[in-house]
Amino acid sequence: MGQRVPLAIAGAAAALALAAAAAAAQECAPDRLDLRAAEGGTAHRFAVEIADDDQERALGLMNRRELLADAGMLFVFPAPGPRAFWMKNTHIPLDLLFADETGTIRAIGRGKPLSLRPIPGGDAIQYVLEINAGTARRLGVAVGGQIRHPAIDRRRAAWPCP
Repeated sequence: MGQRVPLAIAGAAAALALAAAAAAAQECAPDRLDLRAAEGGTAHRFAVEIADDDQERALGLMNRRELLADAGMLFVFPAPGPRAFWMKNTHIPLDLLFADETGTIRAIGRGKPLSLRPIPGGDAIQYVLEINAGTARRLGVAVGGQIRHPAIDRRRAAWPCP
């Protein structure tokens, strides 16, 4: 009978460890992105589609008529560089959050539907998050905010995935 209590405690501890590991693994996933206003700020989770090749990046959110409130598209470039976007054939007003290789937001642009006017993001941009217009302001996100996603190299990330 004395053996049952330690085994029960060990079993409960193992179950808790597995649950904690599963929860940590859920924090970062290719179809989810976390956005926060500043280091240590409240995280806001978005369901994201990934555009990580030339064809996907060229198409982006073109020809879509709606975007869910907690959804977006993350554009992933192979290396930092100068980035500017336009809204050709994009019917949804968008916030464009331009982030460097660490996932730190360096510029925020507002995309007007169907506009061909370039929206500059800067010279060392590796990630661009498109979300519904007004969302960044509503969440208090500004330059210096951060994104977290598995596409961001953990060794460089300002806010790495666990």
